[in-house]
Amino acid sequence: MTLTLMPPNVADVPADAYVVIGLSTCFIKEDGKLQPLNIVEPIPSAAIEALCKNISTSFQRAIATTFGAVWQDGQAILPEGFPADAQFCEDFEERLLASTRSYRSCSSIQSLIAPGQTKTDFNYSTEQKRLLNVERVIRTEDNVKQHEYTHQVL
Repeated sequence: MTLTLMPPNVADVPADAYVVIGLSTCFIKEDGKLQPLNIVEPIPSAAIEALCKNISTSFQRAIATTFGAVWQDGQAILPEGFPADAQFCEDFEERLLASTRSYRSCSSIQSLIAPGQTKTDFNYSTEQKRLLNVERVIRTEDNVKQHEYTHQVL
């Protein structure tokens, strides 16, 4: 599966720049039932550090690769070992650029998953489901009630 779009400012990201791509389990609600989906998404440096500390996550696996291996000629390339039915996340190209740039400032994080390696020993759980097609409805009743003197100088 490929995604054809051209993100802005791709010229400042070298093809050999380190990036981590993850495969997560997300859900969509159709006819009142939850349907699982495999989603391919870039993982920024701050998130991979947290994931490696054994927090619960929807990520099944992550592969450390290079920007050029995942983005070629304006197309996103599905990483090797990911299922063919996996879908790229929304705004994949912008998130890929941002994630790739996030590893520039902290190269020590690259030791958590060595380039070319796949990590599968995350604390994988779908107990807290990531829903993709949920619409948030904000109501007046959701507002937090405040005391009358909250904004007064006492």
